[in-house]
Amino acid sequence: MNPHAKLALTLSLFLGTTITISSTHWAMAWTGLEINTLAIIPLISKSHHPRAIEAAIKYFLVQAAASALLLFSSMSNAWVTGQWDITQLTHPTSSLLLTTAIAMKLGLVPFHFWFPEVLQGSSMITALLLSTVMKFPPITILFMTSHSLNPTLLTTMAILSATLGGWMGLNQTQIRKILAFSSISHMGWMAIITIYSPNLTLLTFYLYALMTTTVFLTLNTTKTLKLTTMMTSWAKIPTLNAILMLTLLSLAGLPPLSGFLPKWLIIQELTKQGMTTVATIMAMLSLLGLFFYLRLAYYSTITLPPNTTNHMKQWYTNKSTNTLIAPLASLTVLLLPLSPMTLAAL
Repeated sequence: MNPHAKLALTLSLFLGTTITISSTHWAMAWTGLEINTLAIIPLISKSHHPRAIEAAIKYFLVQAAASALLLFSSMSNAWVTGQWDITQLTHPTSSLLLTTAIAMKLGLVPFHFWFPEVLQGSSMITALLLSTVMKFPPITILFMTSHSLNPTLLTTMAILSATLGGWMGLNQTQIRKILAFSSISHMGWMAIITIYSPNLTLLTFYLYALMTTTVFLTLNTTKTLKLTTMMTSWAKIPTLNAILMLTLLSLAGLPPLSGFLPKWLIIQELTKQGMTTVATIMAMLSLLGLFFYLRLAYYSTITLPPNTTNHMKQWYTNKSTNTLIAPLASLTVLLLPLSPMTLAAL
């Protein structure tokens, strides 16, 4: 892709995100979401591969439908209340439509079907943008309208997302699809706590984005796309693979790594709200995700798997490594001691 075109698209991505997260008017928020959608589509389809073109078309259709639904929701709310302010969403039908639109944009169950396919058809860096940057504006809208949303609907979507994200990730061999179902599961954790503690939703998203960025950059450096290539990637850059193992365990939510912090705080907040049963269900469902994260960690570093593979071992050479990986990996592993300060900030 032409460097000037890539620069223009990247700037458009950040412009669209900034417009959405800083706006209080529904029309401006919708405009930012549309700029984001139009900017990411050329990045998805830049490889000119049939799978990439298919992913771009699927992404465009789903996002266009979600944006139209969001605009319809805000217009119906303005028709009844006379308010275009995002925080003044009071009409029940409008709240229901908005929840559906945001669920489509985030890939929550039952609107998850597009996300694994789009990630599989994209490059690693584009998949990283889809999993982090493109999720930030919808999460922000969810944050600003949290007081108006239907708790039963969000809780149902969250439990289903955590279930499907963990269950479907078990039988995948493509790394990008595994990370897509991981994202669906994490979005469920964010959705379930949005109404009761919106600040905790943002904290969970920030930590999820931090861990996912580390994983994607590491996999992009080692050029790992499937489990079969991950089995032999330890020979390329052994130190980086050891860091990848810790990052994957953090993404699974194992103490004493950083990924344990949001799950711990969410379960604690749900218990405070008298939702002990829901907290128990979410904690049990996280075991499904833990299984495939442990499998990834096992394949990447711990030992050679007993089965044979058709891929040759690619031995260490002087490969360029992204300088962001070191600080991101450190934060991914070592942030848990800062939890008292985080709790005070919340």
